Amino acid sequence: MSRRAKVTPAQAGLPPAGRRRVPGLRRTEVAMLAGVSVEYYSRLERGDAAGVSEIILEAIAGALQLDEAERRHLRDLVRTSGATRSPRRRSPVPRIRPTVQYVLDAMTAAPAIVHDGRLNHLGGNALGKALFSPFFADGVEQPNSARYTFLDPRAPQFLRDWDKAADDTVAILRAEAGRDPYDCNLSDLIGELSTRSEEFRTRWASHDVLIHATGTKRLHHPVVGDLDLSYESFPMPDQRQNLLVYVAEPHSPSHDALNLLASYAATHHDGTADAHEGSREHSTDISD
Repeated sequence: MSRRAKVTPAQAGLPPAGRRRVPGLRRTEVAMLAGVSVEYYSRLERGDAAGVSEIILEAIAGALQLDEAERRHLRDLVRTSGATRSPRRRSPVPRIRPTVQYVLDAMTAAPAIVHDGRLNHLGGNALGKALFSPFFADGVEQPNSARYTFLDPRAPQFLRDWDKAADDTVAILRAEAGRDPYDCNLSDLIGELSTRSEEFRTRWASHDVLIHATGTKRLHHPVVGDLDLSYESFPMPDQRQNLLVYVAEPHSPSHDALNLLASYAATHHDGTADAHEGSREHSTDISD
């Protein structure tokens, strides 16, 4: 329904249909574009997707002009709606394999971290921990990016594109919820954020989804200042974890700042303790 509301008749190649009570396409129009009956399409919108074929799903995805992340999310929703309902379960504390940590430790020129689908930071190399040192400011061993983004008042100082970071965070969690709707840990996280953050609640209601594959991060680090970084995400499907590696454009100010941070992290072991202190001092200065 959220995607249907975002497609106008003109975008769908349909003639104007006069005044409308709701934005976007009507159910009858989506059904016509997808080549299914209105009754069948309405049943799908209500969540009754038993026996739906891949061909019909693709037709509906085309009618709603879904992107790749939205198409994948649709398939996840159909898969979980047609499966026998599983009991809510709590996952064990996530860990990374020792060999993954060895790989991280061998990467010395680029920040690298590993997180799971709930955006828990599970590990990283020294430069990765130094880069995201504000996440560890409260002494949490495995900080959560979503909690930091929405519940830490210092987050907008560190995340220069806070609105984009907030949108992306919610979209990643929404996609994860579609993949595993019975994950009790994820449900608890979403419930906590919905209760404590109006910004999160508003974004969650938009039903946006995102594949965390590549992108940019614009940060203001408490030690080295502004950083404009690109990242690539490498999934580890067997663990449902992702390795993210961050790089700066060669010979750019961000590249110089990253080299400075690497030197700082090497001098101060992992670079987090002093950076935490700097983050707290910076926060105090602003409040004063």
